[in-house]
Amino acid sequence: MSSRRDSPPRESLRRTEPVLGNLDQFDTSAERRAGLRGESSRPPFASRRGQDNAPRRRRRVPWIPIVIVVLLLGGGAWAWTHQAMLRGWLPQTQLNTLLTRADTAYAAGRLSGSPDSARDLYEAARALDPDNEQALAGLQKVGNAELGQARAALQRRDYSGARTALEEARSLLGGGTQVQAVDDALAKAVLHSANLDVLINQARDALANGRIDGKDGAAALFGKVLAGDPDNAVARHGMDQVGDLLAQRIQTQLDNHDRSGARQTLSSLAGMLPRYSQLPNLRALIAAADRSADAQRDQYLAQGEADLRAGKVTGAGDDNAEAQFKAALAADPGNAQAQSGLGRVAEALIVQANAAIDSGHAHDARALLDHAAGIAPKSADLAAARSRLATSGTRVDAASSTPAAPLTPAQSAQVARMVARAKSAARKGDIMLPPGDSAYDLYRAALGIDGNNAEAQAGLQALPAVTRAQFDQAVREDNLDHAHDMLETLEQLDPGDPAAPAMRHRLGSAWLDRADHYVGLGEIAAARTALQEAQRLVPQDPRIGEVDARIRRNN
Repeated sequence: MSSRRDSPPRESLRRTEPVLGNLDQFDTSAERRAGLRGESSRPPFASRRGQDNAPRRRRRVPWIPIVIVVLLLGGGAWAWTHQAMLRGWLPQTQLNTLLTRADTAYAAGRLSGSPDSARDLYEAARALDPDNEQALAGLQKVGNAELGQARAALQRRDYSGARTALEEARSLLGGGTQVQAVDDALAKAVLHSANLDVLINQARDALANGRIDGKDGAAALFGKVLAGDPDNAVARHGMDQVGDLLAQRIQTQLDNHDRSGARQTLSSLAGMLPRYSQLPNLRALIAAADRSADAQRDQYLAQGEADLRAGKVTGAGDDNAEAQFKAALAADPGNAQAQSGLGRVAEALIVQANAAIDSGHAHDARALLDHAAGIAPKSADLAAARSRLATSGTRVDAASSTPAAPLTPAQSAQVARMVARAKSAARKGDIMLPPGDSAYDLYRAALGIDGNNAEAQAGLQALPAVTRAQFDQAVREDNLDHAHDMLETLEQLDPGDPAAPAMRHRLGSAWLDRADHYVGLGEIAAARTALQEAQRLVPQDPRIGEVDARIRRNN
C-alpha cells in the first residue's frame, strides 16, 4: 500500500460559500425566552440614533363628530325655517295611529262602550279628518257588527243586550230596513215574553180546574208556552201534570169498558208527551183490555152465528142471535160483524113478516115488522114489506084479508110518475135525502098507493146496490163527504150488507190520506177535521196515532 496520500480533486480546491440552512426551522426559543424576561431583542450594540430617526405617527382629525354636529345644526336650522310644514305632518301621523288602533279594536270585537273601542277610535279619527274614508267605512262596519250582535242577543232572549246593541247600530247606520226589521222582531219577542207569563197563569188555572182538553185547556196552553220557549221549566212541569191526569183518564175509561175512548186519549197523550214515562204501561193496559174484550166479542159473535143458523133469531133471554150480536156490540162498539149480524136478524124477521102477510096473519106480520124496525128502521126490505101489509087490506083485528080495490087511471099515472122520479133521484145519489124527494121516499109513496107495484118494490130493494155504486164513484172522485153519506145510507138500507165493513175501512183510509195531505200543506184545522172523520170510521187503525202526532208537532 502506498504511503502517499492522494491529492484532493480539483473541484475540492474551490471556495465554499457559507450556508445558513432552512430559516423556517430556525429555533427562536431563545428569543421568546428573552422576550418573556423583558429583555429587548435589540442587540446591545444597536445605535439609539437609529431609533430616534424612525418616522413619527401622524395625528388624525375627528371628522365624523364634526360632520354629525354640522348635520344636527343644519337640520335644526331647516326645522326652524319649516315649522309650518312640520306642524301639518303631526296630525297625519296621529290619524294613522288612531285608524290602526281602531282596526285592531274592531278585529278584537271591542266595538263600543270604552275609550279604546273601535267606535270611539274611529270617531276620534273623524274629528281629525271628517272626510276620511277609512274612518267612515270603519264606523259602517261597527254599525253592522252591532246589528249582528243585536240579532244574536235576540236569539238568546237577552232582550236588554239586544236593545243596547240595536241602539248603537241605529246611531251608526242611521236606521234602514235591516235595523227596523230587528227592532220589530225585538218588540214582538218582548211582547211574546210577556204573553208567556199570561199563558202560564191561564194554564195553571185550567189545570187546577181539571180543564185539560180544548183550546182553553191546560194541555193547549202549556203547549203554546213551550212552542215559544221550549226550555220553559214551568210549562214542562205543567205538561207532566197533564200527562198524569190523562193517564188517570185512560184508567177510568178502561174500567168503564170504553176502550175506544182510552185509545183516543192515549193517542193524544203520546202526541203531546212522546217521552212520557207511563206510556209503555198505558199501552200494555189497553192491549190487555183489547185482548180480553176481543176474546169475549169473538165468543158472542160465534154464538150469534150459530143461533142464526139454528133459526133462533130472537126471543127472550140470551139464547138467540139477536142477544148475542147485541152483546158483541156492547163489548166492541161499532163492530162491523156484529152490525151485519143484526142486519141479518132484521132480514129474517122481514122474511117471516112477508110469510105472515101471504098467510093472512096481519097481526103477526105487523109485530115482526115492528121488531125488525127496531133493528133496521130504514131497511128497504122493511119499507117494501110495510107497503105490502098496508095495501093488502089487512086489519089487526081481522082474521082474513080482503082484496084491494083496483087503481084508477089517475092513481096508476101517479104511481108511474113517482117511480120515474125515484129512479132519477137514485141516479143523482139522492137515496135517502131530501125528505119527500129521495128515491127511498118516492118508492115508498108509490107503494103506498100500489103496494103490489113490482117496479116500485124492485126499485126499493135495489137501492142498496145503487148506494154501493154511488159510494165507489164518490171515493174515486175524492168526494169523501158524499161517500160517507152513501155508507151511512147503506147501513140503514141493509144493515147486514157484507160489503159494508170493507167500505168503511176504505173510506177511513181515504180520510187519513186527506189528513196527512193537509198536514203537509200546513192546513192544521182541516187536517184535524179529516182525522176526526177517520177516527169515527176506523178507530183502531194504527195510522191514526201517526197522523195525530204529525198534527200536534205542526200545530
